[in-house]
Amino acid sequence: MQQAADRETFEARLRAVGAARYHDKHPFHQQLHAGRCDMTQVRAWVINRYYYQSRIPMKDAAFLSRCEDLQLRRAWRNRIEDHDGGLEDGGGIRRWLKLAEAVGLDPDYVASTRGVLAGTRFAVDAYVHFVREKPMLEAVASSLTEMFAPAIHANRIAGLIKHYAFADDSALAYFRQRLNEAPKEVAFGLNYVLDHADTLEKQDAAVAALTFKTDVLWSQLDALSHAYVNPGHIPPGGWDGRKGVIGTREPENEGNSS
Repeated sequence: MQQAADRETFEARLRAVGAARYHDKHPFHQQLHAGRCDMTQVRAWVINRYYYQSRIPMKDAAFLSRCEDLQLRRAWRNRIEDHDGGLEDGGGIRRWLKLAEAVGLDPDYVASTRGVLAGTRFAVDAYVHFVREKPMLEAVASSLTEMFAPAIHANRIAGLIKHYAFADDSALAYFRQRLNEAPKEVAFGLNYVLDHADTLEKQDAAVAALTFKTDVLWSQLDALSHAYVNPGHIPPGGWDGRKGVIGTREPENEGNSS
């Protein structure tokens, strides 16, 4: 049996997954951050990404439902609070709906998840099932895409402010808050994986779990790009570009690509 890699080498292997496969490299994100998306494409992204945001606390609840480690439960439940917030205010889901409103969408329509692409649903639901069913180590490892998220949030904030009139403090509150929340989650999750992947087999499984999660994120953008960019084939049930639109601060079909 081969010996497990040392802690530093194993962490470098995990980080290499993001360097090669994280969705900041997807052409849709590059187009969005450069101001080359029209408002229909921006709204389609907001609608479909909401489905992912809404399922994250459900994924974490599924994780907690089978977690027998009290300390792990105490640390992990903050993730649900970060996304769901309290009964009246706060939380990433509410902040995402502020973004929806800023881009001219009815938040109730977005929250209904009507118009979400089938490809988005399949990818996100696969992630929820993965975390519900896989060993705890793999479930935690799949969350480590958060290691790579601060850079994409920073680039997104800068790009949206530069190119789109809707990008004010309220609209971008989700991304700014994640810059504060994600590092704490990363530190805990990464240490857990480094501590518990004590055989080469477990290290391989953790890397595979993180790779799976990058595939989930990439697949969502593939579905979005196919439907709304090129070739622009919206599948049955996908948002038609009109439903839920209540207003806009920009021309309907133009980004602000100056």
